Amino acid sequence: MNQENLPIIYLSILLSLLLVASVVILRQVIKTRKVETTFAKLQKKLTEQKGTAIEYYELGSIYLDKKLFSQSIKLLEKALKMADAEAVEPENKALIYNAIGYAYFAQEQYDIAIRNYKEALKLYPEYVIALNNLGSVYQKKQLTAQALEAYEEVLKYESNNKTAKSRAESLRKRVVIK
Repeated sequence: MNQENLPIIYLSILLSLLLVASVVILRQVIKTRKVETTFAKLQKKLTEQKGTAIEYYELGSIYLDKKLFSQSIKLLEKALKMADAEAVEPENKALIYNAIGYAYFAQEQYDIAIRNYKEALKLYPEYVIALNNLGSVYQKKQLTAQALEAYEEVLKYESNNKTAKSRAESLRKRVVIK
């Protein structure tokens, strides 16, 4: 390799890295802008008029992403009321219950989270995310047997679920079999 070409190679590598970084940043900006636009539209609409269960759920989910859990719970509970009035499918109501459970879990209100995850599972027993979340909250409460049971239930529906597999293996080591 010629010494004269070395600066060109370094510059090419630097430009390539800058291009990749620019694309990644641009994609993130576009994604954030889209979420913020949706957030503003939904917030404006729901303060001016009554919305649908889906709209309350979407806004509540955005609040969850922003880690504004109390506001999220209020919106998700409105979504639940609207879902009852609109005769929303059980699977979709399960999504709302799961989101409420997650908001309570994030606030370390584990018993309320468990209640909401169980409501989601009554409506949609194969709801793997709610089962995983239920296992997580049981783990936080150090209810090892119940957590293991929840993760094993996940594995019945999704045998390749990495979260459930690793956590179940870890919990099996702690559970004393009688």
